[in-house]
Amino acid sequence: QVQLLESGGGLVQAGDSLRLSCAASGRTFSTSFMGWFRQAPGKEREFVATISGSGGITYYEDSVKGRFTISRDNAKNTVYLQMNSLEPEDTALYYCAARFGGAATKWNSYNVWGQGTQVTVSS
Repeated sequence: QVQLLESGGGLVQAGDSLRLSCAASGRTFSTSFMGWFRQAPGKEREFVATISGSGGITYYEDSVKGRFTISRDNAKNTVYLQMNSLEPEDTALYYCAARFGGAATKWNSYNVWGQGTQVTVSS
């Protein structure tokens, strides 16, 4: 089974960058699709990005395309989310998730979740 632990969140100003990390334990990490989701207060959890086990397939939510980059290092059992040109609208609790199947953008398609890391962007 995979266990996930996110880190790297914080308080930044609009236009700044942050890199989130998600450290995974478990033998199935390198074969799992990994995703990043976010949830702002009073809003539903929304898809941000996902990446295949090999790293060769990625998908992004439209509002983050060109600003965010998902990547993974299977040797380190870690997936990353590089976030550039941050906007106040990016403020949310960011979650890492693992899926034992193909690509998916719906949060309820993912099998394992981390506890989340807070990202706050001030204007």
